[in-house]
Amino acid sequence: MKRYSLFCFLIAFVLVAFPVFSQDKISGFGTAAAARELKMEKSLDSLIDPKDQQQWMEFLSSRPHHLGSVQDKLNAEYMVKLFTEWGYQTELAEYNVLFPTPKTRLLEMTGSVKYRAKLEESSLKEDRTSGQKAEQLPTYNAYSADGDVTAELVFVNRGIPEDYETLAKAGISVKGKIVIAKYGGSWRGIKPKLAAFHGAIGCLIYSDPADDGYGAGDTYPKGPFRPQDGVQRGSVMDMPVVPGDPTTPGYASTKDAKRLSVAESPTIMKIPVLPISWEDAKPLIESLQGPLVPAAWRGGLPLAYHMGPSIAKVHLKLEFNWDLKPVYNVIARIKGTDLPDEWIIRGNHHDGWVNGAADPLSGMVAVMSEAKAIGILAKNGYKPRRTIIFCGWDGEEQALLGSTEWVEDHAAELQLKTIAYINSDGNSRGFIHGGGSHAFEPFFNEIIGVVKDPQTGVSVRDRRYASEMVTGDRAKRARIMGNKTTKLSALGAGSDYSPFFQHLGIPSFNIGFGGEGSGGEYHSIYDSYDHFIRFKDPGFAYGVALASTGGRMVLRLANADIVPVDFTSLYQTIAGYVTEVKGLAENMRTDAEQDIAMAAEKLYELARDPKIIYVAPAVSGKVPFFNFSRIDNALVLFKTNADLYKKLSAKADQLPDAKKTALNSILYQAEQSLLNEKGLPRRPWYRHLIYAPGYFTGYGVKTLPGVREAIEEKNWTEAQEQIELLAGVLESFSAEIEKANAILK
Repeated sequence: MKRYSLFCFLIAFVLVAFPVFSQDKISGFGTAAAARELKMEKSLDSLIDPKDQQQWMEFLSSRPHHLGSVQDKLNAEYMVKLFTEWGYQTELAEYNVLFPTPKTRLLEMTGSVKYRAKLEESSLKEDRTSGQKAEQLPTYNAYSADGDVTAELVFVNRGIPEDYETLAKAGISVKGKIVIAKYGGSWRGIKPKLAAFHGAIGCLIYSDPADDGYGAGDTYPKGPFRPQDGVQRGSVMDMPVVPGDPTTPGYASTKDAKRLSVAESPTIMKIPVLPISWEDAKPLIESLQGPLVPAAWRGGLPLAYHMGPSIAKVHLKLEFNWDLKPVYNVIARIKGTDLPDEWIIRGNHHDGWVNGAADPLSGMVAVMSEAKAIGILAKNGYKPRRTIIFCGWDGEEQALLGSTEWVEDHAAELQLKTIAYINSDGNSRGFIHGGGSHAFEPFFNEIIGVVKDPQTGVSVRDRRYASEMVTGDRAKRARIMGNKTTKLSALGAGSDYSPFFQHLGIPSFNIGFGGEGSGGEYHSIYDSYDHFIRFKDPGFAYGVALASTGGRMVLRLANADIVPVDFTSLYQTIAGYVTEVKGLAENMRTDAEQDIAMAAEKLYELARDPKIIYVAPAVSGKVPFFNFSRIDNALVLFKTNADLYKKLSAKADQLPDAKKTALNSILYQAEQSLLNEKGLPRRPWYRHLIYAPGYFTGYGVKTLPGVREAIEEKNWTEAQEQIELLAGVLESFSAEIEKANAILK
C-alpha cells in the first residue's frame, strides 16, 4: 500500500508539474515542416480506433496459426487484402524453410515408481479456442534432435553456466544423464546447448509454478497465470550462432537455394529436448536423490528439491517430421513523394505457436492501426516524403525465419536504402519500453514525451519515470532524480530486428508496452483472445498507445529534413560499455590474485606440518593487462566529432536539397561502419561489434560482444584481437561523422 500510494503521489505530481507538452520544435525538422508534421500526428491519433484492433485480433486468433498451418496463410491473405484497401502496394513474399513437427513424444519414469507424462494441455470452457485440438501444435521444442534415451535424471536449476559450476562443486556430473531445467534465467535454447556441452544425453524444460504459475498469482481461468498442465512451447535452435532457416545459414532460402542436410546444420540441437508442465515435472523431481539444492534454486512445488541423480530412470523418445514449409511475409509499401529510395520499415510477426493473441497479434494489430491511419492520411494529401514499408513476418517463433530470409534476400538494397527498422512483438498494459540504436535515443524520448498514457493522462515517458522512482533502489532514484530521459536498452536477440540490426547494421528499434499484463499464457493454448481481453489489455487502450508511438516514429523518420541522430548519445553509451569491460578484466584479475594468495597461504600452513609432503601447484590463467589505448584514442576522436556535429547540425535543415541528401546518406548508413565483415568469433553472421546476443545467454544482450566474451571465456589472445577490431570500427564510425561535419561546414 505504501508503494502504491507513493506511485499515485508521483503521478499526481507529474500531472501538475510536468503536463504532456505539445512540441513546436522537432529534431530533424525546420519550423514550417515541424508545424505540418505535428498537424499530421494529431490527425494520426484521431484515426487510431481500438475497435479495429479488437476486430482484427478476434479474426487472426480465431484458429491456431503456426507456420505451415491453413490459418497462417489465411491470416496473411487477410492482411494483404486490408493493406491493399488502405492504399498500399502489397505482396506475399514466400520462402520455403525447414520446420520440424513431432510424430512421437514419449516421456516416462521407469523402475519401482512408474509415471507416464501427459504432455497435453486441458481444454477450458472459459476459453473458446482452447479445445481446437486437431489444429494445435503439440507441446514440443522445435529443432530438438530425434532421440531415444534412457538415463538417470539430474536437476540443473535454470541450466546456465553458473549452475553447472555449482553442480561441479557438489561433485555431480550430468555426463550420460538426462537433465531437467526450469524455464527462465536464459533463453530456452541455451539449456540443452549447455547440457550437451557437459555431456548430457537429453534435456527436459519445465515451467515452475513459482515463476508463472500459482506462485505468481491465480491460475487460468480464474487468473492470468499458467495452470498445472500449461506448457511453454518454443524453438531451441542455436540462434546465437545464426538465425533463419537452418538449411541455408547466411543466405536466402529461395527455391533454388543449396541446402544443408539436417545432420550438417550447425544450429539444430544435438540432443533431444522436451518442454513439460509442472504437473508432469513433479513426479520426476520427487524421484531425485542427492544433496538438497541451494536456496536460490528452489521452486514453488510442495517438495524438497534435490540435485540428483534420481534412483529411477527416465525414458525420453522423440521423433520429428523434418519438412519444408512455406513462410508468408506480408510486405506493404507506400511510395515516398520526394525520396522514394529512402525507406522506413515497420514490422511485427503474425505467426503464433497456437492462437497467439498476446504473442504476437497484440503488436501486429497495433502496426495495422498505424498502417490504416497513414494510408488514410496519404489519401487525404499527407503523403510521406520517404517510402514506408509495413511488414507482417511469418515464422518468427521458430527462428526469425521470415524476416531473416527476406533480409538475406535483399541485403544490398536494404543497406543502401533503409533509414531505420522499427519492430514490436507483443503488447500489454503498463509502461513504455524501447531498445535500439543509441544515436536515436533523444528522438525516441521526444516521441514518448508527447504520447499520452491511457490510464493517467501524463506522457508515457513521465509514467515510466514515476514507476522507476517508485521501484528503483535508493541509488537509482538518486541517479535519475529530475532526469526523465528514458534510456534505450541494448538489443540482444529474440525478435525480427536482429537481421536488420546485427547482420546489416541498419538502425533499429524494438518498442512496446508492458509490466501490468503479466501472465502464464506464453506459448501455450491459453494465449487466446479470451485471455487477452480479460487480463492483458482490455479495451485495447495500450494497443492505441503503441500505434500512436510507432506511428509517430514512422512519420517523423519518413518526413524529416535531416535524419534525427545524436551521436553524443551513442558516444556516451559506448564509452560506458568500454568502462564496463575494463572493469570486468580488472575484477577478474583481482579475484584471481586473491585466489592465488589464499592458495599460497594454505600451502604455507601445510608446509609447516612436517608430516605432510606437498608440491606447490603451478599457477596458470593469470589475467593479463590489456592494451585499450587505441580504443581510448578512438573514443576521444569520436566525442570531438560528435560534439561538433551537434553544434553544426542546428541549422542543417537550411542546407540545399542535394547536400541534405548527401548528409542523410551518411547519417543513416553510419551504423554500418560498426560492422566487422568477418563477424564475431565462431558466429560470422553476427557482424555488429557493439551489440549481439550472448553466445551462452541467447536473447540476453552482450555489449561489445567480441571483447566481453573473450575476456569472460579467458581467451586472452582473442580478447586483444577483438580490442583492436573494436577500435577499428570506432575509428571508421568517427570518420563518417567527420564526413557529415564537412558537409555542414
